[in-house]
Amino acid sequence: MVDEKSVIHPTHYNADTREIAMRLINRHPNRPNRLFLVLLPFALLLFAYFMGSAQRLADNPNDKLLPSATQMVAAVDRLAFSEDKRSGKYLFWQDTSASLKRLGMGLGIAAVVGLCLGIAAGSLPLFGAPLSPLLTVLSMVPPLAILPILFISFGLGELSKVMLIVIGITPVLARDLEQRAREIPPELLIKAQTLGASTWTLILRVVLPHIMPRLLIALRLVLGSAWLFLIAAEAIASTDGLGYRIFLVRRYMAMDVILPYVAWITLLAWLMDLSLRQLARLCFPWYEGAKA
Repeated sequence: MVDEKSVIHPTHYNADTREIAMRLINRHPNRPNRLFLVLLPFALLLFAYFMGSAQRLADNPNDKLLPSATQMVAAVDRLAFSEDKRSGKYLFWQDTSASLKRLGMGLGIAAVVGLCLGIAAGSLPLFGAPLSPLLTVLSMVPPLAILPILFISFGLGELSKVMLIVIGITPVLARDLEQRAREIPPELLIKAQTLGASTWTLILRVVLPHIMPRLLIALRLVLGSAWLFLIAAEAIASTDGLGYRIFLVRRYMAMDVILPYVAWITLLAWLMDLSLRQLARLCFPWYEGAKA
């Protein structure tokens, strides 16, 4: 005989289900609400900024700390759409081109070197024994601390700026890829070897396809650090670049130039992150399904 108290009545079940669904951790926004929640913090930040700017300019029209939107638009128009009287170039686009060139070279070299080191350290025990501790130590060295050494070794030209990015992010990339290589199921490696795969074949056909999606993810994670190293190098020794321009005009407290440049750097970094994410989805559509 079944005890009536032990039976879960449908009304109690539905009430418990509704209670669980109403918990904050289980509530998900729909598409319109998600878009609203994404835009809300940015709108609040802009509102707070322009309210503060209007208040400061009302008290002091010559205030430079919080320029108005009109002042920033005028500064961008002067730098981006008017030729410089000295060089005859559009400084905004010249700075952008110079910075993106350095950043692209640094990221490209770091990706290739980090991929090779990560595969060697994570897949080949004879290489992993010396490389893994070395990469751990190198990843702890503050790259900005060795910036003077780079300027002394490579000069004040483009090479030192690119090398700062490479040295700054390569150990991090290599360690991340090493860990991913170590996570490859041993069964896959054993099965491939029973089918006659050599070490080189294992690396090309098993290890490389597994860690290539992770390389793109790791590049997304180090983008912020790469921009930091680039701006620091340009600020110290350069004649163009986004970092150079920011530190050049800071002596005049030209916030109408600095803030648009910072916003532009942020937009470029976001577009690069979005491009890497779309590239990962396009080239490795199986990766998200495999994680799930």
